[in-house]
Amino acid sequence: MKRRPIPLEQLVEAARGFGFDAAGAAPAVPYPRADFLDEWLRQKRHGSMEYLARTPERRKDPRQIVPNARSVVCVAKRYRPDLPPQEKSAETDADLRGTVASYAWGGDYHDAMRKPLLRLQEWIHERAGADVESRPYIDTGPILERPAASLAGLGWVGKNTLLLNRSLGSYFFLGEIITTAEIETGAPTADHCGSCVRCLEACPTGAFPEPYVMDASRCVSYLTIERRGPMPLELRDGVGDMVFGCDICQEVCPWNRPSNREAPDDADEYVPRNDILPHWPNPKLDDLMLLDDESFRERFRGSPVKRTKRRGLLRNAAVALGNARDPRAVPALTVGLSDEEPLVRSHSAWALGKIGGEAAVNALKERAALETDADVQSEIERALTSATAPR
Repeated sequence: MKRRPIPLEQLVEAARGFGFDAAGAAPAVPYPRADFLDEWLRQKRHGSMEYLARTPERRKDPRQIVPNARSVVCVAKRYRPDLPPQEKSAETDADLRGTVASYAWGGDYHDAMRKPLLRLQEWIHERAGADVESRPYIDTGPILERPAASLAGLGWVGKNTLLLNRSLGSYFFLGEIITTAEIETGAPTADHCGSCVRCLEACPTGAFPEPYVMDASRCVSYLTIERRGPMPLELRDGVGDMVFGCDICQEVCPWNRPSNREAPDDADEYVPRNDILPHWPNPKLDDLMLLDDESFRERFRGSPVKRTKRRGLLRNAAVALGNARDPRAVPALTVGLSDEEPLVRSHSAWALGKIGGEAAVNALKERAALETDADVQSEIERALTSATAPR
């Protein structure tokens, strides 16, 4: 006997019981505007994230992942609690600090999302029958999660290409279950961006060539996390003090008003971890420059920051120190000039060139006499030219 579809209201109630803040279901059909992916990839908007270009057809249609899929369940879970203001002294105000995107303040969101998503999948199977097949994903599978969530009624894709929800804003994680179970579907959400372009205007690296289009290769989050090699010279200034990710296009969005940012029920999962570094999530940049492999692995175990690897994090810290243009950064950057990683040495050289002054020039000249990597040597030469130019 054919089973009746699982009622949407029951799904939503179950998802909330497992700790999600929103839930919905979409039909397992090709996603709206899925062909946009082809043009986006053709224009190399994905930067060096080549995995996005592999088997794009699988990303467009959930039935390419789970044959005979009938539904895509989408869930959202808030992550950004508002924090009480921290007391600051004149000394800490003067420190050279970096900024970490709020999703990485606490533990790894994959770990926080996995258990409740699997519990929801089990709930679906109990009601749909033993012959049901499902695949859960948390930002890891070949699925266009924001178009799917929009189709499921969780929000709309905004001009900054993030999913926006009128009640939750955009500070939430997404998860999906592609399933052969039949579930009542919700209605897609209308676009509520209106004429607002705050996110487009606020982006420091010009990552939005037009509304609803992101050039990921210019995004600060991509530059500080996904990009493995050197940052493009023309984009380093725009990175500012950000050492892991970026929240700027969310911070300026009117839908992220304070009333949409009450603390999640499990806020402890997402508040800044005090065991990572002092002053987290605004660490002292010279502390980052002094991390060795062992201390990096130890401090960032269970943190999203581990994705960028030590060399990426120190590269980012060097860029932030260069953007500070503060002579107090010279000692830490001089240490970076001797790092085992060419990526760290080259960006330390760039930063010293931005700061200039006698100490920076001397450090660059000393390293130039020892450097064997051609790319780093070229960066040192450019830095010396910059450091000695009239200011």
